Amino acid sequence: MAEDGHLKTRPTLDDIPDEELNRLKERGFDWIYLLGIWQTGEESRKVSLYNQNLRKEYERILPGFEDSDICGSCFAIKEYRVNEELGGNVSLGKFRSRLHDRHMRLILDFVPNHTALDHPWIQEHPEYYVKGTETDYEKDRTKYKKYLEGKDPIFIAHGRSQYDPSWPDTFQLDYSQQSLINAMIGELSKVADLCDGVRCDMAMLVLPDVFLKTWGIEAKPFWQKAIEDVHKAHPNFTFMAEVYWDMEWRLLELGFNYAYDKRLYDRLLSKSPRDVRDHLRADLGYQKKMVRFLENHDESRAADIFSSVFFHQAAAILTFFSPGLRFFHDGQLKGQKKKISVHLCRRPKETSDIVLWYFYIRLLNCIRDHIAFRHGVWNLLECSPSRDGDRTWENFIAFTWKEIEGNLFLVAVNYAEAQGQCCIRLPFKDLKEGKYKVEEILSDTYKIILSGDDLVSPGLCLDLPPWGYHILEIEKRTENPRFVEL
Repeated sequence: MAEDGHLKTRPTLDDIPDEELNRLKERGFDWIYLLGIWQTGEESRKVSLYNQNLRKEYERILPGFEDSDICGSCFAIKEYRVNEELGGNVSLGKFRSRLHDRHMRLILDFVPNHTALDHPWIQEHPEYYVKGTETDYEKDRTKYKKYLEGKDPIFIAHGRSQYDPSWPDTFQLDYSQQSLINAMIGELSKVADLCDGVRCDMAMLVLPDVFLKTWGIEAKPFWQKAIEDVHKAHPNFTFMAEVYWDMEWRLLELGFNYAYDKRLYDRLLSKSPRDVRDHLRADLGYQKKMVRFLENHDESRAADIFSSVFFHQAAAILTFFSPGLRFFHDGQLKGQKKKISVHLCRRPKETSDIVLWYFYIRLLNCIRDHIAFRHGVWNLLECSPSRDGDRTWENFIAFTWKEIEGNLFLVAVNYAEAQGQCCIRLPFKDLKEGKYKVEEILSDTYKIILSGDDLVSPGLCLDLPPWGYHILEIEKRTENPRFVEL
């Protein structure tokens, strides 16, 4: 290390210690997603270097930053080859083997919508890109870049979505060109040789109807054929779609294994228990394919935007104990608050939030240690008033996880800023006989013995503080002890 805390040389994938991988495995992680490992280009980096709005953002995130801290956007990809500064494809292969030794798998990015400004296709296959006219260019130079091909210039469109400004460090691919589609399937196949799954950036942008709305161009279908071709060579390869605008089901129908659940995130952030509960009424087969997250590289840090640690914890309980793929972001467990720009390759030092760190470690241990939360049967429950005239029960969200041959687990959250009470009936007829120990498994704050009849009707009655929660294990007892409450 240099005196200012900068690394003299940047670490490669080979420098990730085995102890770190062991720690991730010990905490129960099955997948490692590496963001930003592909080879980027100097032309796109220049945009990141000289854009004044971006530089203001860098200064806010990383006061006193240097140009060497600016790598360029990891989504302006020049080539699907591991960046040489990270050790290249050879280092990635060794890293993947180390993950496999620990029964973990590797997921990488695939960006279908655009390339870097200096991608080889710009010279070799300019027909792969969306183009405008000189009039389009003069009308709005933020949307097109003048590119000289021989004597006659062409005007290539920068990548964008129909709702966002152009991304000036990228060029937009043209999905009306079958040759481009074939080439992109080839690129995706190369990526599939290097990892176990891909997170497909803004996957909905290349759907024909979305492409038409954005560019006025009739595009050809891409995803179904691309996924089928990859699966011929890699039958167990996993596809995750970053997708918005309520298009999750469409991507799943085309063959994706998982899709981002931004809708749940938005409803949690809006503090609407009814909307969260309604969202969880979706078909269970659909929910199992949702990617549940509380933050990612696009969203604000959860510790920053969820305004209190109690609000944060309640949202995390509902996110990570719901069915689906549980997706955690680097720094989230420690309660880091600064969202890092994808144009930077260094982040600031932040003090860990010990309360959140302890909470997340307990949460991960709970999911790891109880097979029900991974492979059990999930069931959303209905809550009811604990007394006449009290409507705080409407703020509760409750569900169970049940082992096939084993114990029952109840998750209940008072998703509100006020104290609340409710009763929760457990709809399992086989509970009626015997006594049951009901015990909090994230702490030792709650333990009670109830009869099966009481669990079924009137049910388990709870009184929780604002944003309070229980993760309760309900275990049948053979003896008949006296009632105990701690």
